[in-house]
Amino acid sequence: MSDMSADHALSRLAARLKQARQRQGLSLDAVARLSGVSRSMVSQIERGESSPTVATLWNLTRALQVDFAGLLDTQPAPVIEVVTARQAPRIAGHGKGCRIIILSPPQQAGRFEVYDIGFDAGGTLDSDPHGAGTQEHLTVLEGAVEVRSGDETRTLETGDTAHYRADLAHRIAAPAGPARVFLIVEAI
Repeated sequence: MSDMSADHALSRLAARLKQARQRQGLSLDAVARLSGVSRSMVSQIERGESSPTVATLWNLTRALQVDFAGLLDTQPAPVIEVVTARQAPRIAGHGKGCRIIILSPPQQAGRFEVYDIGFDAGGTLDSDPHGAGTQEHLTVLEGAVEVRSGDETRTLETGDTAHYRADLAHRIAAPAGPARVFLIVEAI
């Protein structure tokens, strides 16, 4: 690649990364936290002053949820972004007898999170209090669950929805059989 085409590729890469960050409303600090790349390095890359390593680019594309191969492509970003069922991240080691799939984009973590949770019979998910004002919105897709927030417990059946405080210790349990829920965690 000639120096001229290398410079053009670097400036196009810088512009694409900056556009992806701005499109998602993320600050340089937020991208640095999400990617593990220093704020100063992200800034230098966006200004075209630094040629990132492949590892750095990989971390940035994962944090910004952009296609690594498509960074230098001339096609516009898709209007609809699809995460296939195989690609959706899963959380392991939380709860007992439950499977947690993350449906929300990583940049929303801590503000607005969406989960698909499957429970085996007797499965439970206990959570410590989240930040002040945090709410959870849970809809039962299959089966029945018990939801506890603080000292209050409610039983929900298929199709039922509960809105409850998540700034208290809370629990979701499927004592009577398998269940599946859709959960939104909203930090206020």
